[in-house]
Amino acid sequence: MTSAWLDTTTNWIAAHPVAAGGVIFLIAFCDALAVVGIVVPALPLLFAVGTLIGLGHLDGPYALTCAALGAFAGDALSYWLGHRWGPSMREHWLFRRYPQFIDRGERMFRKHGSKGIVIARFVGAVRPFLPAVAGMLRMPLRRYMPASAVAAVLWAACFLAPGWIFGASYDAVAAVADRLVLVLLALLAVLALVWAVVLYTYRWFAGHADRLLARALKWTRAHPRLGRYAASLIQHKRPESAALAMLAMCLIGIGWGWFALLAVVVTRRGPLMIDQQVYAVMASLRNPLADRFMAALASLGDLHILLPALALGLGWLLWRRRFAAALHWLAAVAFGFAFTAFLALSVEMPRPPTALDGFGFPSIPVTMLTIVFGFFAVLIAREMPGRQRVWPYLVAGVAVALLGFARLYFGAHWLSDIVGGALFGILWLLVLGIAYRRHIGRSFWMRPVATVFYVSFAIAALWHAPRSIDDVLAQFAPPLPTRQLTTEDWWQREWRTLPVHRNERDPSRRWPLDIQIAGPLAPVRARLEAQGWVSQPQATWVATLGLLDPNRRAALQPVLPATIGAEAETLLMRRPGVRPDTTHVLRLWRAPALLDSGQPLWIGTSQTLRFVRPTSTFGVWMPRSDDGETHAQVSTALNDLPHAESKHPDGGLPVLRLRTGK
Repeated sequence: MTSAWLDTTTNWIAAHPVAAGGVIFLIAFCDALAVVGIVVPALPLLFAVGTLIGLGHLDGPYALTCAALGAFAGDALSYWLGHRWGPSMREHWLFRRYPQFIDRGERMFRKHGSKGIVIARFVGAVRPFLPAVAGMLRMPLRRYMPASAVAAVLWAACFLAPGWIFGASYDAVAAVADRLVLVLLALLAVLALVWAVVLYTYRWFAGHADRLLARALKWTRAHPRLGRYAASLIQHKRPESAALAMLAMCLIGIGWGWFALLAVVVTRRGPLMIDQQVYAVMASLRNPLADRFMAALASLGDLHILLPALALGLGWLLWRRRFAAALHWLAAVAFGFAFTAFLALSVEMPRPPTALDGFGFPSIPVTMLTIVFGFFAVLIAREMPGRQRVWPYLVAGVAVALLGFARLYFGAHWLSDIVGGALFGILWLLVLGIAYRRHIGRSFWMRPVATVFYVSFAIAALWHAPRSIDDVLAQFAPPLPTRQLTTEDWWQREWRTLPVHRNERDPSRRWPLDIQIAGPLAPVRARLEAQGWVSQPQATWVATLGLLDPNRRAALQPVLPATIGAEAETLLMRRPGVRPDTTHVLRLWRAPALLDSGQPLWIGTSQTLRFVRPTSTFGVWMPRSDDGETHAQVSTALNDLPHAESKHPDGGLPVLRLRTGK
């Protein structure tokens, strides 16, 4: 939220508040306009507007009014177009490419009447067509206008609300969990991208299958020698020909992408620039709350999860005597694993600093998950009706995206390894998918095997993922610092070279690091506990969800963990303040240096926190200025330990130094 783009936008809005309302009006107007509304990305734009409202850069009622008026005006123009053209609207050049949306809108309107105007406002691509359908069917204006006004207001409120709430709580959450917010937003963006790519690619091919088939048949007639191979796949009267043509086109495109990526990797013999950039970004986003969630997702490619689902799916197919389907699926998995392992040994690619032994290009877990889920989608999609055939592919895409993102988060692979694994998996399953769909024409009842496969995968994931979290976190723990200091040098002068603030770009989150400790933390914990301080375990997701409980006392709410770089807090001590909504905390992290004596070195911050509620259903502890009150309490509680306090040359911050070891 501190990007140059956002700064420019918010500055423009502050300088042009009336014009900002015009932009909001235009967004809502275009979204409501027939045909135009299906290509305008109103949801992310209005989320951004709502965020600016929550951050205080835009007046909420004014923005809500502009959005509602824009939606109402767009609906009104669509209604007028439908009323003017009547039934001939279907043949007009503006509408004739979208008969399916007009038909769906007409069915909804005839079923729900005036209520359909309100319902359609929240039903995807039908939204901009229903007002035109209402006009086409000559709905009286006195009935249309009230329904349209109610729909516009409800739509504007619902579409602005998520961003409004997010913006209102962003500053509070970002003060202690900014990396968590960014990780979740990045994951949602990746899932949305994968979902859109799979969905719209499938719909495009489905919508153009007949035309592609006709072109392919024409090509086979013009090239009799090469065409005979293609003709063996596609025959005009064969029901599977359109699907095979789609698979063949995908095979050509994915194959080109895979071999291009492989050529670049082999030629460079090292990570690409984008690999290094993504690795650096992911390393900067490491934080304790996201770590555990990502560790669970990183286990989705483990044999403990994949093998039960694969075995049960194959077992069902064999039991039902679908030997060809089982054999193709097993061949896809076996050859995919063997060839990926061969590539990992053959392609020279330096591994990321945090990668484990056995790293290679492409990613074996991503490749295997792609093949297992992808070929299963090929098996069952043909048995599903019409538009529902895309769902197995969407599920496969989401599963692969979750695993790939988690492995990128921990630095287990470069981005090119993840993309290469997914592309190779798709390439190989397309080859076998074409072979299977060409030779096997028998249908089977896919619902039992789909239930067995997906349910067994979910159960295995729910059982194994929580048990693997600690192992994953241990494997990808941040590396030890390489800088080494003597204890005496640190005590006398080198303490000045350690960080004096958190490494945050936002000044409001660059907390002062006013405590340094050499030695074990047990003596510090014991002395603070004797003074009424308590040690808070690192907040889990369950504890964090308790922040949504408005009836829970502030003293019982957890303090969210914070990081320095990728380092999580080692110790978090808290002591109740004078007021029930305040608390004093001491946070300690491992320092970015080692002592030659072998004793640990720690840096930390002392803070006063206040419990604030950005919304009525959400609260969080936020730092506030205390004029050194908490620092003084910590210093007093630990004054019997060897200590010294000096002002840091960078800003004059008093830094307390302690020795707890011998």
